Amino acid sequence: MSTPQGSRYRRPKPLSPLREHLRDTFWFAPAFGLALTVLVWFLAALVDSEVVSLLREWGSYDELGELIGIAEDAKTIITTVSSAMMTFIGVVFSISLVAVQMASGQLTPRVVRIFVRSRITKLTFSVFLATFVMSLLVLAGYEGETDPRLVSSVPLVQSALTMAMVALSLVLFIAYVNSTLRLMRVGYVLDRISREAVAVLRKQERGWEEGASLGAETARISYEGRAGVLRDVHIARLVRVAARRGVVLRLIPRIGDFVVPGTPVIAVHGGPAPAAKALRHSVSVGVERTFHQDLGFGLRQLSDIALRALSPAVNDPTTAVQAIDRIVQFLSVAVALPLGALHHREKDGTVRFVQSVPAWGDLVDLGFSEIRTVLHGNPQVSRRLMAGLDDLVLLAAGQQEGHEEQEGYEDRCAPLLRHRALLVEMVERTAPEAADREFALRPDRQGIG
Repeated sequence: MSTPQGSRYRRPKPLSPLREHLRDTFWFAPAFGLALTVLVWFLAALVDSEVVSLLREWGSYDELGELIGIAEDAKTIITTVSSAMMTFIGVVFSISLVAVQMASGQLTPRVVRIFVRSRITKLTFSVFLATFVMSLLVLAGYEGETDPRLVSSVPLVQSALTMAMVALSLVLFIAYVNSTLRLMRVGYVLDRISREAVAVLRKQERGWEEGASLGAETARISYEGRAGVLRDVHIARLVRVAARRGVVLRLIPRIGDFVVPGTPVIAVHGGPAPAAKALRHSVSVGVERTFHQDLGFGLRQLSDIALRALSPAVNDPTTAVQAIDRIVQFLSVAVALPLGALHHREKDGTVRFVQSVPAWGDLVDLGFSEIRTVLHGNPQVSRRLMAGLDDLVLLAAGQQEGHEEQEGYEDRCAPLLRHRALLVEMVERTAPEAADREFALRPDRQGIG
């Protein structure tokens, strides 16, 4: 079997699926923040008790009395913070959910995942809850006794931490409002989607290298579990299991396919099938697609936004043009890659797991087919689409010249030229006047610049 090209090969990360799955949840960060808050409060309480013990040993009762006075003054502020924080949290996030609902209605329902995966959103919510819990714990630590000779603990460090968390909450609130307002702007959402989609391409780039002979297929392993969308697979675990058995595993469906119980998901080549328990939890199925390993999910979202913008109810061709900009951006990166299949190797470079991904023609069809069929009557969109196809044809021709004999670089221009011809045919069929047809088919990177 072939080996990777030197240091270019990057082994899969064992915790990568877990990290991505936690990013797609909204409960983990707040729960972790609350647990951390309790730990910090406990350590601060120990420090406060130790400070009181040292001052009593030194006989510094005057200093201890001053600390008690400062802590009593801080108690008023902390009481106010405790009573107001939950109300503040409820109002802020209620408004935010309304903003997200508006964005999902105007763009696509899949924009909600941007809010769920937002680091600033999770951090803000976690700090708000942590501040509330810390204030309650600190108030519980106050003693009714004010005599320096009888008091056992003065929550001074705890109060200082609470004040610091209040200040941090205010700073995060400003950042959070800014982030939420950007979520309502179509340009920011499109940029976020395109950056994540290109990042998936970059992550998988080193897996598209010279392939290997898989050998005869010897077995198939069926999926057992609830029906849903194939979100991702645990690559590191599959490579490890295949190496132990001396076989090559191949993923049969693509990431993003809907699978039901009994569907064959993994083919075994070159030997007996591993035990079913060895592959348990290696295939992740959920209710919706994710960006983790799904090469076409970004294009799906961009296409959905363009289609929503071109619907009669919205009629926003400028948003469709912005979506086409990002589709062209994604395809301009993908055109330089062989695509087809990813080969994952173990440490010595032996291929152990093969994962099918969309080919170049599939990505082009996903990006342009549906938009092309609904853009009639919108010359701005047809002009931008024509310019995008022409730009991609130039890039594809350049890539083809440098990879004539390399596998995976079949005729890259053919799908683009097919969509260009279909676009011309559609405009000629729907625009009755020759002048309108000429205007609608004139390439323009701004649509109507």
